[in-house]
This record gives sequence, structure tokens and C-alpha cells, in this order.
Amino acid sequence: MEFRPCIDIHNGKVKQIVGSSLKDTGNQAVENFVAGQDAAFYAKLYQQRGLRGGHIILLNPAGSAYYEATRQQAMQALLTYPGGMQVGGGINPGNAKGFLDAGASHVIVTSYVFRDGMIYYENLERLVNIVGKEHLVLDLSCRKRENDYYIVTDRWQNFTKEKIEESLLDQLSHYADEFLIHAVDVEGKAQGIEKELVRRLGEWGKIPITYAGGVGSFEDLASLKKLGKHRLNVTIGSALDLFGGDMEFEKVLQMLKAKEC
Repeated sequence: MEFRPCIDIHNGKVKQIVGSSLKDTGNQAVENFVAGQDAAFYAKLYQQRGLRGGHIILLNPAGSAYYEATRQQAMQALLTYPGGMQVGGGINPGNAKGFLDAGASHVIVTSYVFRDGMIYYENLERLVNIVGKEHLVLDLSCRKRENDYYIVTDRWQNFTKEKIEESLLDQLSHYADEFLIHAVDVEGKAQGIEKELVRRLGEWGKIPITYAGGVGSFEDLASLKKLGKHRLNVTIGSALDLFGGDMEFEKVLQMLKAKEC
């Protein structure tokens, strides 16, 4: 189990937001934290600590008034830490290679593959042909509906018909190096993890998965470690002291290295 750092960029600034509040209309989101430092600052910090595999997420859609400022922040972070971070947000065949050339280790894809409520395998195969399976992360971020977790797209605003279940994970693992999964209903709230989702992901555990959403205490982190059977990597956002929270960055790193937790 590894700590995977994050840099979420919205309206040209590094932020922590409540995931379920994100709206394209008016570029709105409920903000937990707005950083005074830029994305390159955080990329440098993660590089200094030897933390690899974190993700940079562009939270503005292409064509929005803030997209270019958000993209520039992401590019500066990639240039600061070449090969150390992944990037996602509006990734498609037209821009994927450009992000890799700028220094991304992987591109993270959702909406180009999951559209109109279904999986477009021809789009997925097209991306694999361009960037290679070894450079592709599939974002399977999800929200709960009744007793199942469904993949959501378009910056977590739209439900698909695809459930997070073993058969789907098996199928998609043939195309991707890793999965990134935000539990969107608890994302940015720091009030506890989605335990059932974590348990299901830990039971599967066939390729690397980074879980994000709801970690607000070291007790949550211990639960994630146990329920995920030490198989899940973790991102912590709003609860981390780097982003205005109470969980000490250094203590988080120490805890994840401890075998007894």
C-alpha cells in the first residue's frame, strides 16, 4: 500500500473541493481549500519525498474560460517532476501524447471511454494504440445507487450503466496499467471512507488501484489498509495538512510504511 499524492486544479488554482459539488455551469464547486502555491510547488515536494504515481487532475473542461490556465498549471507540474506523476481530465487521442511528452508517466481516462452510459471499447483500443497499455490509467470513479457503485463521468456529474464489479474490472484490466477510483459521494468530505467499496476492491486486487475519497483520520487510514487487504494505494486530499487539514503529511507516510497497521 502506497501513498499517491494529488494535485487537483480548478479555475487555474490548486484546490480541494467537494467532489459531488462540481458543476461545469459557471465553473462552480464547493471549495475546501485553495492553495497559495502553484502546482509546480506540490510537484517539487512530491519529487523531493520520492513519491511517484500521484495524479494531476484538470477539473475544468476544454473550452471553458479557465481551461487554459488549468492546463498551464498541469504542464508546469509535469515539467517539474518528469516521469513522476499521472495526469487526467479531458484526455483523448488528440492530447494524450502531448501530456506524456511533457512528462506524465501515465494519462488517466474516463469520459472518452465511458460515454452515453456505456463503454466504447473502440475508443479504449484507440488510446491503447497511441499511448500503450503501460501508460494508461482508467478512472473508474463511482457513486452509489441502491446497493451498487456505478462509474460516473464528465467530472463525476453523469452516471453510466457500468457497475464496479469483478467481471468489469477483469475486462478493463486488459487495457490499463492501473485504476484510479474516487468514491465521489464522500470525496472532499473527510468524514469516512466507502467501506463496502474498499472491501470489494481489496477482494479483487489484480492490478494497482488508487483509492480516493473520505479519508479524514488515521482511523480511516487504518480501516482502508485492513479492508483493502494492503492492496490499495491511497490519495488523501482535504484532510491532509498540505491542504489545510489535520492529518500530518509526514505521519501519513510513516503509517503507510508500518507493517503492523
